[in-house]
Amino acid sequence: MNRHERLTTLLDMLAEREGLDVDDVAAELGVSATTIRRDLDHLAEQQLLTRTHGGAVANDLAYDLPLRFRSARHAPEKQRISTAAAELVSSGAVVGLNGGTTTAGVARALAVRSDLTGAAGLTVVTNALNIANELAVRPNMKIVMTGGVARQSFELSGPLAGLVLENLSIDVVFLGVDALHPVDGAFAHHEGEAAVNRLMADRAERVVAVADSSKLGGRAFARICPIDRIHEVVTDTDADPEVVRTLEAHGIGVHRA
Repeated sequence: MNRHERLTTLLDMLAEREGLDVDDVAAELGVSATTIRRDLDHLAEQQLLTRTHGGAVANDLAYDLPLRFRSARHAPEKQRISTAAAELVSSGAVVGLNGGTTTAGVARALAVRSDLTGAAGLTVVTNALNIANELAVRPNMKIVMTGGVARQSFELSGPLAGLVLENLSIDVVFLGVDALHPVDGAFAHHEGEAAVNRLMADRAERVVAVADSSKLGGRAFARICPIDRIHEVVTDTDADPEVVRTLEAHGIGVHRA
């Protein structure tokens, strides 16, 4: 396990537990306590946790990790999901993308589709600074940003986003979610991001949730939209069959990549 993987693992462990003990974690990961102390110090410097005597506890930012730490999680699954989702887009469409590693993958997959390079191209509406940055250099793509206040996740949130979105119509929005419950709907950890995502879904003719199987079946703090607002879900082959059956019972198309 390299350092990047170890840092991601530590943050995953912290999200699941009340706190971390240096000696326990060192034994669990098979590394020295000194290594774990250095890793925790590094994450504390990034404001992703709070150091304590002998360990660490979570702070608010630990649940909304910067993309550089989240990108390694379920990477093969996310790549397959992103590619499959991008295939659902037709030339000339207006595509909404909220922030997240999976939707960033969808953006990259759209950017390399050779059949979208014609005059019609695509219009992409996003509240994600990193997605806009990657796509702005693509001559066949018109990029529209929502406006708002930038968060550590690179997403813009706040009332300014509504001023833009209320005047737009979107053909299909791809929603990256923190949790997708087959009865209660799509969720985000942060209420501000959930609000912007909800506006994007409200302005879209078609809503597609993109979520790896680890996000299916649970809930997070703030609901983005109810389950009946979602038309399709793109996930991976490890998706819980019972969750898939429940989604399909609600008339939602499920694609397993």
